[in-house]
Amino acid sequence: MSFQYPQTYRDEAVVDDYHGQKIPDPYSWLEDPDSEKTQAFVNSQNQLTLPYLEGCEVREVFKERMTELYDYPKYSCPFKRGNRYFHFYNTGLQNQSVMYMQENLDAEPSVFLDPNTFSEDGTVALRGYAFSEDGEILAYGISASGSDWVEIRFLRVEGAKPLEDKLERVKFSCMAWTHDGCGLFYNSYPVQDGKSDGTETSTNLHQKLFYHALGTPQSKDVLCAEFPDQPKWMSGVEVSDDGQYVLLSIREGCDPVNRLWYCDLQTVPKGITGLLPWVKLIDNFDAEYEYVTNEGTVFTFKTNLEAPRYRLLNIDFSQPSMSSWKELIPQHDKDVLVFATCTFSSFLFVCFMHDVKNVLKMFRLASGEEVRTFPLDVGSLVGFTGRKKDSEIFYYFTSFLSPAIIYHCDLTQEPLQPHVFREVTVKGFNPSEYQTTQVFYPSKDGTQIPMFIVHKKGIQLDGSHPAFLYGYGGFNISITPSYSVSRLIFVRHLGGVLAVANIRGGGEYGETWHKAGMLANKQNCFTDFQCAAEYLIKEGYSSPKKLTINGGSNGGLLVGACVNQRPDLFGCAVAQVGVMDMLKFHKFTIGHAWTTDFGCSEIKDQFEWLIKYSPLHNIRIPEGEGVQYPSVLLLTGDHDDRVVPLHSLKYMATLQHVLGRWPSQNNPLLIHVDTKSGHGAGKPTSKVIQEVADTYAFIARCLNLKWVK
Repeated sequence: MSFQYPQTYRDEAVVDDYHGQKIPDPYSWLEDPDSEKTQAFVNSQNQLTLPYLEGCEVREVFKERMTELYDYPKYSCPFKRGNRYFHFYNTGLQNQSVMYMQENLDAEPSVFLDPNTFSEDGTVALRGYAFSEDGEILAYGISASGSDWVEIRFLRVEGAKPLEDKLERVKFSCMAWTHDGCGLFYNSYPVQDGKSDGTETSTNLHQKLFYHALGTPQSKDVLCAEFPDQPKWMSGVEVSDDGQYVLLSIREGCDPVNRLWYCDLQTVPKGITGLLPWVKLIDNFDAEYEYVTNEGTVFTFKTNLEAPRYRLLNIDFSQPSMSSWKELIPQHDKDVLVFATCTFSSFLFVCFMHDVKNVLKMFRLASGEEVRTFPLDVGSLVGFTGRKKDSEIFYYFTSFLSPAIIYHCDLTQEPLQPHVFREVTVKGFNPSEYQTTQVFYPSKDGTQIPMFIVHKKGIQLDGSHPAFLYGYGGFNISITPSYSVSRLIFVRHLGGVLAVANIRGGGEYGETWHKAGMLANKQNCFTDFQCAAEYLIKEGYSSPKKLTINGGSNGGLLVGACVNQRPDLFGCAVAQVGVMDMLKFHKFTIGHAWTTDFGCSEIKDQFEWLIKYSPLHNIRIPEGEGVQYPSVLLLTGDHDDRVVPLHSLKYMATLQHVLGRWPSQNNPLLIHVDTKSGHGAGKPTSKVIQEVADTYAFIARCLNLKWVK
């Protein structure tokens, strides 16, 4: 099937000079989201893509089955604030989850805050929240259409009464209350020309830290920290467990490193009236310091200082020199320390990751002595609640085949006995019919890469099955086992095999693993992913014509680069909100923060790495008998102000230009731009269901898959 792609204007006069190398950018006009030409391009692409998706036999039946199986109750871990308990709950198909309140764990929960009332179509979402220390006032963020811009609002908990306070121009912000309940710290950006609704591409610079006193207008908020000489710096604060200290963490990009300044609030007896007198405890970007708790002046931090897999350190603020720092829990030989929380005043609950599977342990805060391990199946700990003042914990376990088991443990009852507080099962899905295997396959340089494979029990490894291979590989982010209804429908009804490759660039084995897939080593991510595909083919799980690769954001870059490098290896590729223009990404919204992982084209040797794999700049007619590009579907949203849509638009325009009229390219090259949709956070259930129905219908049509009842 050959396609009539829209004729897209090319401006051959636009040529950029990078260190003496001339690079054409004929679709740079697509960088203006508001121009009539860009909007006409988007419309023409959607008019090509939507009929194709509508013509997929599987689309409606997938949507129906997804709607049916996704309609199961979804809970978060309960947490205590003041004397009340709160949790999130979604009956199944509500667009947004609802916050409920209980007087105690046996009481009937009542609706406290329902984000479904924020908008009729569910596209306005809750984005972050923080209760005052006494649990009497809630600050919460709302964001529209998936944008990163947030407006903070306030609610008195008693009677759920809204307050008049509103904070605007908030983005990538902390929300930290002072313990007197008089106000909170937050971050905002200065007003700039043009719009700020999530469809703009202007750069986010000069973030500032403010203190808002409750009951006053935002114009009276107190500036507490700014960095005029460092426009890219971003900050956030936490108030210490005892309420005495404000800890300021400063970051330059996405690397796990930060400066750490603090202010003892006792040194500002008249209250917060201006820039705080910060003490610069750590004033470099050599390592990461994450506050865990403190006993007086002795502070416990999670850090990767001389510990790529992280450890816990005690720093006494009264003796701050490095020679006085004391190790509390050392780095493990292989396991990564994921998080540590102080609960019941004297215990630390520490989550480790062992070969991409989570383990929960309990230690004494005073000595670092291990007390016990809490048993978990093979899977992920995705929720944990319990603060220093609490005498109980809740934790949330999930895996590829189990949506949710929430455990509760009363720490006052010896012996400690966690019990199942809630377990969610999905009607119509029997997990015992499936199996999850973890394999380790060699990458090109011999590095062993872990990968999870999920399929129906008893399948023949004869290469006949369609496979869905997912990867991310960046920013120190670990891809741990998670429950996905849509992927399980692919396995159950399309006869598929699901594979999740834990390639380098992520955090699965700590900072060493991250660094092995960033900057000059970024190609390792793509090679690891291609070797995952080769493993699935060699072991008989699938064949190249039946293999789909998928990723979003940095994972969209992964898909784009792999399609260019090995078009022969895949039958289909779906990239969501991908970073495709590696020479210009730093110029739009928050892209400058990613140079810590990618590098920047303005630096000559970094340009040399980027130009080699940039998806936009490496599209060419493939070599080899009968080789064409796989079927490609790009998905993006008009309000994605994280990875702006221009990345996907320029990549698709170039794909269609180079390959669209090439006689051997019979596979479709399509893009769908969704409206009132962003990078993914806060996406309403209705949009989630439609997107997965479109994705898997596209895969089924392109790979000629039949629905199995």
